Amino acid sequence: MRKTLFKWHSYGALIAMLPILIMSITGSILVFKVEIDSLLRPAHMLVDALPTTPRVNLDTLMQTTLGANPDYELGGWELFDDKSRSDAAYLIKRGTEDWNKVYINQYTAQLLSQPQPMDHYITDWLLELHYSFLLHVKGASIAFIAALIMLFLGISGMIIYRRFWTKLFTLRLGAVKRILYSDIHKMIGIISSPVMIILAFTGAYWNISGIIHEVTEHGDGEHVYITKPLHSLDISFEQLRQQSSTEIDSFQAGYLAMPHEPERNIDFYGQVDTTNPLNSEYSSMVSFDKMSGKLLSKQDIRQADFLMVFIDSFRKLHFGYFGGLITRIIWCFLGLMPVFLAFTGFYLYWQRRQSKVQSKQKRQQVLNEAI
Repeated sequence: MRKTLFKWHSYGALIAMLPILIMSITGSILVFKVEIDSLLRPAHMLVDALPTTPRVNLDTLMQTTLGANPDYELGGWELFDDKSRSDAAYLIKRGTEDWNKVYINQYTAQLLSQPQPMDHYITDWLLELHYSFLLHVKGASIAFIAALIMLFLGISGMIIYRRFWTKLFTLRLGAVKRILYSDIHKMIGIISSPVMIILAFTGAYWNISGIIHEVTEHGDGEHVYITKPLHSLDISFEQLRQQSSTEIDSFQAGYLAMPHEPERNIDFYGQVDTTNPLNSEYSSMVSFDKMSGKLLSKQDIRQADFLMVFIDSFRKLHFGYFGGLITRIIWCFLGLMPVFLAFTGFYLYWQRRQSKVQSKQKRQQVLNEAI
């Protein structure tokens, strides 16, 4: 059983080596996406507001953004009120499915950038590469399979080397390269496997969720492209934002999902005061009718069932920011471990293969001499 599992562990690693390496390297970088964006593009990402400075009315912000970009409709809006990070508006070009992003100072209503495609900036490009290898649904399918293989590698590795815990930090530095690399491979694999399993499971879930959405919503080839607002022009989004904070105790909206498709309504996603460190900043939701503005539903993560709380925890678990800077550094470091596992694993595989070839040649030579 162990020998068979080891064989499939090796084959799985060889099959998914390249996509896993891409996801590993890009994922470790994206742990610090906001910091990298702020460093590279401070004029877009950062604002300087006094602690007492209020946000500009959301309706004014939206009108300013659309007024400067008349060929677009709003698909979503990221809201921040920390006096340092700018808002981001997500625009859809009319008659297309092309999404763009534009930054705006929510305290002055000043536009900080021009609309750019979702993969225009380096970290956004890396995010698309990480999620779908720049191949959209087909790439997401490849990433889903790679994530499943990565999940198998993490679990099978812990089973195969389950007794290595007794000598976890033992490296036979004076041994031949094959033995040393084997020790390194086992040590890195055992240490990083729990995090690898978390990353693989959560990543696979998001991939398959996106694939299912695309298949069920647009699988027939039909797509309704937005050409005009799909909500009543009499609706005040600022009033709805303020109402959302009263519908759920301590609710603070972080993202506004606009009705950019006919069946969608107006949804505010946000965070609440909670004792659960894994509740995300989009854990709770308040939904309004797009034509009347009436409350449709609300979901407080503190009152949600186990499954919803479990799925919501994926965001913080995947990016590792549930414990602040320390866990992000750990996630960034362990997220790179597949690079070393791939190198040492491939070396060991090649050595075993060469050993088998040499043994076969020796047996053939002995047989020839005997004849």
